[in-house]
Amino acid sequence: MKQRRFFISAILIFVLAAGLIIFIGKSNEKTWNLDRYKSQRINWEDCYQDFKCGTFRVPINYETPEKGHFTLQVLKHEATDKKNRLGSILVNPGGPGGSAYDYAMSANSIVSKDLNSKYDIVGFDGRGIGMSEPIRCLSDKEEDKFIDIDGASGTSNKLIDAAKSFADACAAKAGVKLGHLSTFETAKDMEIFRNILGEKKLNFLGKSYGTYLGAIFISLYPDSVGRFVLDGAVDPNISIRDQSLNQTAGFEKSLDNFISANPKFSKDQIQKFIEDSGTKPLRNRNGRPLSRSLAVTAIAASLYDSALGWANLKVGLTKAFDEGIPDRLLTIADQYNNRDSSGHYFNNQNDIGIAINCLDWNTRRSFEELTKDVPNFIKASETFGRYIAYGDLPCTYWKAPPLQPKLPFKDIRSTKFIIIGVTKDPATPYIWAENLAKEFPDSILLTLNGEGHTGHDRGVKCIDSKVDAYFLRGELPDPGISCVAGGN
Repeated sequence: MKQRRFFISAILIFVLAAGLIIFIGKSNEKTWNLDRYKSQRINWEDCYQDFKCGTFRVPINYETPEKGHFTLQVLKHEATDKKNRLGSILVNPGGPGGSAYDYAMSANSIVSKDLNSKYDIVGFDGRGIGMSEPIRCLSDKEEDKFIDIDGASGTSNKLIDAAKSFADACAAKAGVKLGHLSTFETAKDMEIFRNILGEKKLNFLGKSYGTYLGAIFISLYPDSVGRFVLDGAVDPNISIRDQSLNQTAGFEKSLDNFISANPKFSKDQIQKFIEDSGTKPLRNRNGRPLSRSLAVTAIAASLYDSALGWANLKVGLTKAFDEGIPDRLLTIADQYNNRDSSGHYFNNQNDIGIAINCLDWNTRRSFEELTKDVPNFIKASETFGRYIAYGDLPCTYWKAPPLQPKLPFKDIRSTKFIIIGVTKDPATPYIWAENLAKEFPDSILLTLNGEGHTGHDRGVKCIDSKVDAYFLRGELPDPGISCVAGGN
């Protein structure tokens, strides 16, 4: 999941997905038109070494599937042991707005050699994402300006104007597609894709926000569920406001743990550095400032990963504090924001992530309502709270209503599947994994005791081996299994 962005500070970090939902009755989708989509065949072509690329179409609006479509880009890494191929695993890295196409391109690293041997690893960019008719609301320069808005010091007019301008720009660029970028619709696209693959069941590995997408799919199509692993689980039943508050507290705790492991830094020192970045920011050799919003982004983004992330943060803060050099922190922020060294944003995740969030949740709170809530966020995190509190402001002015179907998560019966939760995950707190597991009686909760976001593919044999055993042989871990980060 990418996390939420810090709008008004950088648009925060990881991508949450879910929220309060209202019941939608039986769909009046036109089956005969959907059958036309389901009967497509992908013309797979060699595109990169060991990969094949193709496209398929999905309706813009499932209520009127005959009235226009999205063309979605898909990438496949074929099973190397074709004689013993078990099927396909659809992957999703999180977001919202993360490129599953790019994620699948890392097939050799995101899953084991054994899984690459027996499965095609596939990923498609969802509607409006990446290479699938990307909706880009802002130019590079506009993106820089938008990300740099600082809710801690900006005036109400400045914040409101920025949110309105962003919403207007997205509406102008997306047109009729603006109201059809939701996770609910992407889950329906997954069912179209399953039919196109010709597989009776869909296998799925979803990270972070991808767990919310997976949960919606299970709720909509329980008979189509194959082997599912939902890693870094999102609780689909709490509001986006409470999700943000939970995350805020999670990042503060992770920062505390980072400081405990690196006692040369203090909380006061880091908070003063952030504040000073708003009035007298450090600059790199080209004169580019590490603004307050970029400083917050760099620090928070580093807390996702207790290994490389913490190591980079240690170096970045040391260089900034001791030498006045902000380059490492700028690089971390840019990597999180998908910005290259030339100032170009190489994908549209910043824009499309907000667009998806605004459709997924009924988060149309006024600036005044958000402001009244700021003290609660500061109470949860003195370091990050004031920045995260305004993250949903663009949705207040969104030009399309939220699409929030009440899905019957309770007591859904499907193929048994795995949920992975990390006890000190700052982006998707462990309690979310516990809550999601309660929603699905056929799930098995696999726990990783440790820091960082998501548990699979982090070198923990105890986790990775159980995921492999499940995908390869259908073997589920025993209930209550707990693994230890850094151990086997």
